[in-house]
Amino acid sequence: MLKCIPHVNIMSVSLHPYFKAHAGKREACLALLPAFVATTQPDTNCLYYEFTTHEDEIFCREAYVGGSAALAHLTSVGPLLEQMLELADLTRLEIHGPAEELELMKPTLAGLNPTWFTTACGVTRTSVG
Repeated sequence: MLKCIPHVNIMSVSLHPYFKAHAGKREACLALLPAFVATTQPDTNCLYYEFTTHEDEIFCREAYVGGSAALAHLTSVGPLLEQMLELADLTRLEIHGPAEELELMKPTLAGLNPTWFTTACGVTRTSVG
């Protein structure tokens, strides 16, 4: 049985999309990444946003202050995401966060068939040292 102190007042939601570039399209996918970052950079509700790659797989590690902020981000990068999906398949989408924040997102994102992970407990730091 899980015995830990649950998050208190932590409403962050993280998105974990995995893309697989179509044959010969890896470089075109990578060329889109700076535009995703530039669009996201001014968003003060974004906690972190970065891409990592492994061969033809592209992963975006991102988190937002709540479900509404995550949905707003998806709206802002919508045109870029459409371009990405012409070059790559979305092979997996995980969404992690508190149950009430996930519920806000489910009606909008259900069509993408994400796997929903509910926050159980953890630690959040706003600074290190």
